[in-house]
Amino acid sequence: MAKGYWIARVDIRDPEGYKDYVSAAKVAFEKYGATFLARGGAYHKLEGEVRARNVVIEFPSMQAAIDCYNSPEYQIAAGIRQKVADAEMVVVEGL
Repeated sequence: MAKGYWIARVDIRDPEGYKDYVSAAKVAFEKYGATFLARGGAYHKLEGEVRARNVVIEFPSMQAAIDCYNSPEYQIAAGIRQKVADAEMVVVEGL
């Protein structure tokens, strides 16, 4: 079974409020077997628009990645994130 990956690009408007998102999201990430492969850090723009924070999260499957996002646990966290940050997020299937 192919793994699933969240790819998120984020601009944080309220760093203190974003900490609340990280704490709330941890519950869903643990429940769905998430492994962080990239979580912020340095980046180099190659082309197109960029955001300040880039995150790649690996899940055991594409379905687990989708289920995590749609879970009640993550939706609580998403509500917090949407108040303090702007983001684009996609789920992609691994090879």
